[in-house]
Amino acid sequence: MKKLVLLLLVFFTISATAQEKPKKIKKNKEYTSQSGLKYTVYEINKKALKCDSGDNISVHYVGKLADGSIFDDSYSRQQPISFNLGQGRVIKGWDEGLQYLHLGDSALFVIPANIAYGARAVGKIPANSTLYFTVKVVALKKGLKLWDISKLKSIELDSGFTYAVISKGKGDAVQFGDRASVQYTGYFTNGKIFDSSHLNDSKAFDFILGRHRVIDGWEKGIIGMKVGEKRQLKIPYKLAYGKEGRMPIPAKTDLIFDVELVKFEKLEYPEFNFEAKDTISIDNGIKVIIADKKDGQKIKPHDEVVIQYIGRFMNGRVFDSSYDRGDSLVFNVAENKVIKGLDYGLLHARKGEQIRIIIPYKMAYGEEGRPPLIPEKKDLMFDVYIQNVHKGKPKI
Repeated sequence: MKKLVLLLLVFFTISATAQEKPKKIKKNKEYTSQSGLKYTVYEINKKALKCDSGDNISVHYVGKLADGSIFDDSYSRQQPISFNLGQGRVIKGWDEGLQYLHLGDSALFVIPANIAYGARAVGKIPANSTLYFTVKVVALKKGLKLWDISKLKSIELDSGFTYAVISKGKGDAVQFGDRASVQYTGYFTNGKIFDSSHLNDSKAFDFILGRHRVIDGWEKGIIGMKVGEKRQLKIPYKLAYGKEGRMPIPAKTDLIFDVELVKFEKLEYPEFNFEAKDTISIDNGIKVIIADKKDGQKIKPHDEVVIQYIGRFMNGRVFDSSYDRGDSLVFNVAENKVIKGLDYGLLHARKGEQIRIIIPYKMAYGEEGRPPLIPEKKDLMFDVYIQNVHKGKPKI
């Protein structure tokens, strides 16, 4: 069973609260943590590096069931398992227990089902199984740590949000509507890492500012950064994942992010010429302006359309666009696949045309809007290029 410990990562979450640890661990003595983990350390190397959350470690192990049968063994593969500790890459019992050990230490972990695989049967492991692991830490590379801002000035914005500039960048500042690429590490306030781009092959995270694809604290904290700039953001839970939280973030949890702006780009969109063009007013308050009339197939209810679009607020600010994703939107008209205003507007257009549809809020997202992206009672406009139309049939 190849690398069983690493399977089914999605089921395992990070423990946000520190376990109670004995002040001094003695050899060959069994301890029990608050989670129910039992651990006995056979070999202690006190002068060696100690394992901690975020460290990259390599571990040799033998996994057994209560009857003594082996269900997994790294020695037989002649290859230890390597992973970043405390990141939910392995079962909770491992993430906890290994933080008691040093490089070169060996131990026995007796892991109850609630911090192992739970009520699921996994491979040779029956449901609700207590697992017995003999482990040895054979390699350790120290992980990421919070940047030290003790001697830096913190800038406080609204709602308890603060940030500190670690190092300044160069060039223009990133603004709303720009696509930003950011390297980051997210920490709980106790310094434990819960996420990091550096643990994902150091691939920067890309997003468009102002589109609410990230938490509000990021929107506030990254705006105005320059390329190469590093900041530490201290984000209250109301600007993070709120009262409910989101796995692996517990409810009402304040967060800290160390971020670096790697690059950004100004997004450009095609310009449709609507100057001196006739406006078609529809009874429901929708207005349609055709920039470039064509003789293509007229759109009818149930037709499948392929469109590119730019969604804007009435002040011109873009809130969504298919051009951002480099893909087209495909749907059947008048089948409640999109907002009503877009459906109605397209029924006045033909294949190949470029049109602007101005939509009152009642035919868009209504009085409540769609927070946080679309505020309440917000009129919208869509610039649409109709790439293709396929004749459709009503659904029976």
